[in-house]
Amino acid sequence: MRAVERVGFVVSAEREIFDIVIVGAGPTGLFGVFYAGMRGMRTKVIEALPEVGGQLAALYPEKDIFDVAGFPRVGAKKLVELCKEQADQANPETTYVMGQRVESLERLDDGTLQLITQTGEHHYGKSVLITAGIGAFEPNRIPNETARAYENKGVFYSVINRPQYAGKDVLIVGGGDSAVDYSLMLEPIANAVTLIHRRDGFRAHEESLRKLAESKVDVRTFYELRSIGGDGEWVNEAVIFDNRTGEETKLHVDYVVLGTGFKASLGNMLHWGLAIENKKQIVTNSKGETNIAGVYAAGDVAWYPGKIRLIATGFGEAATAVNNAKAYIDPGSAAFPGHSSEQTHK
Repeated sequence: MRAVERVGFVVSAEREIFDIVIVGAGPTGLFGVFYAGMRGMRTKVIEALPEVGGQLAALYPEKDIFDVAGFPRVGAKKLVELCKEQADQANPETTYVMGQRVESLERLDDGTLQLITQTGEHHYGKSVLITAGIGAFEPNRIPNETARAYENKGVFYSVINRPQYAGKDVLIVGGGDSAVDYSLMLEPIANAVTLIHRRDGFRAHEESLRKLAESKVDVRTFYELRSIGGDGEWVNEAVIFDNRTGEETKLHVDYVVLGTGFKASLGNMLHWGLAIENKKQIVTNSKGETNIAGVYAAGDVAWYPGKIRLIATGFGEAATAVNNAKAYIDPGSAAFPGHSSEQTHK
C-alpha cells in the first residue's frame, strides 16, 4: 500500500467541519466515538440504518456474545446499549445522522473530506473513519419459490424478536454459525426446534457445536428443505427430505428460519479510490490508515495480513485509527494518549 501524504486544512465558515466523521454506528464505530471523545475530537456519525448497532441490531439483536473481554456472556442488544452509553459518556456532543447511506467521498481543494449521502446531504470532516462492518447486506436466499412466497409470513432470515418464538415449533435451515446460534437461542423457549443441514458436519464454533450436542434440538444432517406450506397468510408446515434416499418428512411449523447467512457488498465504496481486498474489505496498515490520506478503516470492513474478524479486534482497531487520526489532523498531538486510568474525567 502506498504511503499517505499529509494535507493542510483551510477553515471554512460556509460549512460545518468535524474533526472526524465516522461512517457506521455498530460496536466498532461507537467505540470510535468514545475514543474520539477521549481525544477531544468533534465527531459526527453517519449510519445507513435507523438506529445504532449495525449488524448486531439489524440481524442478531437476540444473539448472545461470548468473546468480548470482560463479558462472560452478553446479549447483542445489551452490548450495543453499553457501547452507546460509553460513547455518550466520553463524547456527549456527537452528532448522529441516521438513515443515510454515504454514496461518495472526495477531498476538496481546502483539504476537507466531503461525504455525500443518498439524500444529497453533504458532510465534512478533517478525517474519516469507516466502520461499515460487512457493508450493505442481504440474505443468501435458497432457490425455493415456496420459501420466497412466505418471506415475512413465518419465514425469516434472522431472529430479531426472540420472545415471539416462545412455545412455537421452529424449523431452522443451515450449517454455519448463524443456524447453530439461532437453534441454541430458541431451544430454551420454543416448543420444538428442528435444525436441518444438507451435509454431515457444521461450520460453526467448536463451543457452539458442543452446546448443540447437549441440547434438545432435533439435528438432522443430510436433510434439505423441499417446500413450505400455509394458508397464504402464515406458514404451518414444511416438507424436508433426506438427500441420500429422497425420503420426505412433513413437519408442523410455526416459523422457518433460514440461517443461510448474508452476502455483503461495499457498494459505492468500491468507487472511492480505496485499496480493496477481494472486493470485500478496505486495505489498511498498522495505523488503520487507508491509501487515502486522512481516511481510516476499522472492524470487519478493514483488512490487513493476519486479520481476524471479531468484535474485540474491531475495538482495538478503532482506538488505533482514532488516535492516529488525531495526530494526523493535529500534528502537535501524540498518537498515544496515555492510559485512560491516568486521565481525569468530570
